[in-house]
Amino acid sequence: MIYRRFQKYRKTLFMTGLVYLLFFSAKLLYDSVPDDLYVVAGEEENIQLDVPVSLEKEEESVAVFGYADTVSGVTAGENDAEYSLSCRFLNLIPIKEVAVHVVDKSFVMPSGIPVGIYAKTQGVLVLGTGKVTAADGLNYEPAYQLLQSGDYILSVDGKEIHGKSELIDIVNTSEGKTMVLGIQREEEWIELKIKPVKLEDGTYKLGVWVRDDMAGVGTMTYVEEDFSFGALGHPVSDADTGSMLTIADGSVYDTDIVGIVKGEDGTPGELTGVINYNEEYCLGSIQKNTQAGIYGELNKIPEEMPAEYMEVGLKQDIQKGEAYIISSLDGELQKYRVEIDEIDFNSEEENKGILFHVVDSRLIEETGGVVQGMFTSYNGSNNRKASKIKGFLMF
Repeated sequence: MIYRRFQKYRKTLFMTGLVYLLFFSAKLLYDSVPDDLYVVAGEEENIQLDVPVSLEKEEESVAVFGYADTVSGVTAGENDAEYSLSCRFLNLIPIKEVAVHVVDKSFVMPSGIPVGIYAKTQGVLVLGTGKVTAADGLNYEPAYQLLQSGDYILSVDGKEIHGKSELIDIVNTSEGKTMVLGIQREEEWIELKIKPVKLEDGTYKLGVWVRDDMAGVGTMTYVEEDFSFGALGHPVSDADTGSMLTIADGSVYDTDIVGIVKGEDGTPGELTGVINYNEEYCLGSIQKNTQAGIYGELNKIPEEMPAEYMEVGLKQDIQKGEAYIISSLDGELQKYRVEIDEIDFNSEEENKGILFHVVDSRLIEETGGVVQGMFTSYNGSNNRKASKIKGFLMF
């Protein structure tokens, strides 16, 4: 009887196991093929895939990229901004559509030097709300359930405001009259009515904690030939709200590193530095704050920079194995060895996709491994920088 039951369920178990095996095999195959490929306009690009798939243009029905040792090249025309390829397993089974992006050849100067960062928010950032003691001795919270942490106050009664001092002046001269605040909440524009509270000293308050600027220390990652730069590799975020700051304008400055908080397992360290805000120490302006870092334009190339431009590598050029981190922790640029262990070409997070470990004992001794926002890196095997600008990777 037991044997018959085992025979009965053995087939079910086998089929279940086979389904799971096929599912995970298909997922592994799917994840092994990048969602996006990059080719340089006018140049032939050879791309090696480690799985037996082919990529071809549907309208032409010709193979463009092949598998491993049978790789064929493609030359992208200058007018081909973007196109898609059909990916098939063993030239038969459809796997996915792969987007091909045609980019211009570009060069960057790898940096790694620390910079001071100062940025003004767009309008006034709301950190939170609180109670205020009014002239009658009672506590009120006029902004409760109206304003939220992460809101930006951009206007009062239709008049655009640019900083917290301007907001304070308008509230103080309101004489307690209800005012209309123009609020940017994520992607939504909202107008809210709020009545200031008069305090014992005759001033008026909204019961809102606000901020209109931030300062910190990070690392300049690279500089392009036109003096535009990328830095940090992550967004400038507010320490209290945790949200990415919407920046109106900002600048980067020369800075000196005065301390390093070492990183530990699960806890990244950080750099501390002194920023000199005198105009003569201003290196350039910040124009964008994104999930991949800040971007802007330099007025001059810092003296510590190597003054050597490198060709930007394509995303698929990144390889496992030896790579190097360039960083300046003591005023002099140094090269530190790391090993790339895993590469996720289809990472959903824009500023992630490479898993590596630090090999260089000097860096481990100085920082504990990796410190937030401090590094620029390139693959040692082909000496081509891997950056995030224009869809490439940086870490």
